[in-house]
Amino acid sequence: MTYTSATPIDDLPKGLKGVVFLKVTSVRHWTDRTFSFTCERPATLRFRSGEFAMIGLVNGEKALMRAYSIASPAWEEELEFYSIKVDDGPLTSRLQHLKVGDEIVMRAKPVGTLVHDALTPGKRLIMFSTGTGIAPFASVIRDPETYEKFDEVILTQTCRDAGELDYGHHLISQIAEHEFLPEIVGDKLRLIATTTRETSGAMGRMTDWLRDGRFADATGAALDPATDRVMICGSMEMLREHKQICEDAGMREGSNSEPGDFVIEKAFVD
Repeated sequence: MTYTSATPIDDLPKGLKGVVFLKVTSVRHWTDRTFSFTCERPATLRFRSGEFAMIGLVNGEKALMRAYSIASPAWEEELEFYSIKVDDGPLTSRLQHLKVGDEIVMRAKPVGTLVHDALTPGKRLIMFSTGTGIAPFASVIRDPETYEKFDEVILTQTCRDAGELDYGHHLISQIAEHEFLPEIVGDKLRLIATTTRETSGAMGRMTDWLRDGRFADATGAALDPATDRVMICGSMEMLREHKQICEDAGMREGSNSEPGDFVIEKAFVD
């Protein structure tokens, strides 16, 4: 039996109790390794920009689910997700074949540390990301609260190839063309996009930029715990390196219960 949103709640097996079925409204493949999609947003769902949710697909009588950052801002009427494609991944091997009209499942209790509540007040917000780690920041940079709290917002993304940076550039274009965001964002937002394999105008990992001074040259100042607040999202190794750099700069890690100077996200997809 195939379970969908049309299945009466009483007929759902135990493994699908409590999930919400959401219809996919758009799908876009950015490269052969990345794609994004939007889906319906439950009327009762509340989340903070930067949080992640457990989403997935029906797998027999259970739901195969992984943590995905919500790429849409908290005010958006639809939910957006940005994902890598992994051919042998338990979930992404199937998720990458989504079509408009298909349904995903979600456990509607978003959580996460890449939120304003986990940071103490500052002047400059810096978001370091690699690959699809840009997803939570796609939400944060489109949230008006970000520009109420910070005078300068810097988003960085590092990928292997230039094509994998297209999603980030598209976000900036979306903001510029939006109905009300340009007035709120003004000239506060800046994107620094670098590649590690394909030759581009900006090469290298951001950890190297931070160590050799290129980051300070590009932004006007090195990391300063007195003014800077940092969010980090990427691979485990990337998180470890950035965390060490922040701590070496005198910054303190924060959390929802105890805000600090920088935060990292530890939720991953396969």
